[in-house]
Amino acid sequence: MQFAHFSDLHYAPDNLAESDRCFGFAVSNAIDRGAVVGVISGDSTDHRLDAHAPSLNALATQVHRLSNAMPVLMLQGTFSHEPPGTLDNFALMGGTHQIFVADRVSQVALIDGRFWASKGPVFSNDELRQFIDVQPEVVFTCLPTVNKGQLAASVGALEAGTGLGDVLAAFLAAAGRVNKQLRASGIRTVGVSHGTVNGCTTEHGVVMAGFDHEFSLTALFEAECDAFMLGHIHKEQQWERDGRLVAYPGSIGRFHYGEEGDKGYLTWDVEPGTATATLVATPSRQMICVDFDGPPDMARLEEIAATAGDKFVRVRWQVDEEHRQVVDREAIKAMFSGAADLKVESRILPVVRSRAQGISLETTVEGKLARWCDLASVDAAPLQERLQLLALGDAEAIAAGVLERLNAQAHSPSLAVVLPHPAATAPAGESEGAVADHPAGTSAPATLDWLNDDLFAA
Repeated sequence: MQFAHFSDLHYAPDNLAESDRCFGFAVSNAIDRGAVVGVISGDSTDHRLDAHAPSLNALATQVHRLSNAMPVLMLQGTFSHEPPGTLDNFALMGGTHQIFVADRVSQVALIDGRFWASKGPVFSNDELRQFIDVQPEVVFTCLPTVNKGQLAASVGALEAGTGLGDVLAAFLAAAGRVNKQLRASGIRTVGVSHGTVNGCTTEHGVVMAGFDHEFSLTALFEAECDAFMLGHIHKEQQWERDGRLVAYPGSIGRFHYGEEGDKGYLTWDVEPGTATATLVATPSRQMICVDFDGPPDMARLEEIAATAGDKFVRVRWQVDEEHRQVVDREAIKAMFSGAADLKVESRILPVVRSRAQGISLETTVEGKLARWCDLASVDAAPLQERLQLLALGDAEAIAAGVLERLNAQAHSPSLAVVLPHPAATAPAGESEGAVADHPAGTSAPATLDWLNDDLFAA
């Protein structure tokens, strides 16, 4: 039995062209392939839509076209994307076949092209006995988005964050006991839900791991469904166990930059105890993402722009704050003027100055200075000596000591060799004139008189 599984259509004014092109292709392809049941596993719309919105009309047109070829089950998705009540009108839009809206936790049997829902969360024994005379083609276990606010009101706010998975796992286990009986009777069982599987991968390559996700793979397989059709995550992925399958088809189109993999819908072949699913790619828009760890390479962008005529392009770079003016945004926009769309994003890195590592752990000024000297490879002894002078002496005493030291050094005979008179290093031809400016027979100590004056002048 062949199913067509669509999800995350996200019809909205901004997404209309992408959603309708891709979903329209998928509906036509599913009809051509001979699918006998259509399943839309949530988020048919992107947000609340007015009744007269062109995007709502386009979605209704495609769903009605699908229902002319096969029965259709539509599941309630995320409340922010698909506000409660959004799907109610779709139940009235059926064509040749029925459109069933699954907006509560239940099991739904498809018998002779009509949907029959359980009175409670699962079929009771009395309801199951009816299937002896008229056997369903398939029984769906429907688990739409759960209102976490209602859960918090019943179990408490602290438990709601991590308790949702336990509540859903308990329901899936109960449904599994019923589905085992149905499979033993040769009836196909299919689960349909909308949420996050712990450990799945998003369309941007991020692994979703945490305690607040709706499902674990163990809980989903305990539902004992031949096929479990999921929505919410925009990347196609599958998990298999003993011939049974859990899978996301991903979003019908490409709605964000940086999304990985093909977009499309899943065509399922389901029999009691076994299922297979194949992704059928839709003509989603092509996006090019170019990231630079520094200023953009204009030569490389020029090469990309040559083949980006009908594509959506995002260019991102990061530069230091003092170099932000080196990037010519207008030149980049002109380069991609022929692209379907261009998104330019820059990240300005502020100048950050950090203190010497570990300096805050020192409790004394002497210790901090020693730590800085160690990190900066500076001899600490002279600086520690001057620090002591600053700590113990007054300004006039320190100045007097420095002057006295300089005066003593200036009158030391050894300086006559170390610091000669400028005449000793004068260029050729000028030495005689420079020496003649001083009285003949001047001794070394007398020569240091002018050096002493120059030092204090400096």
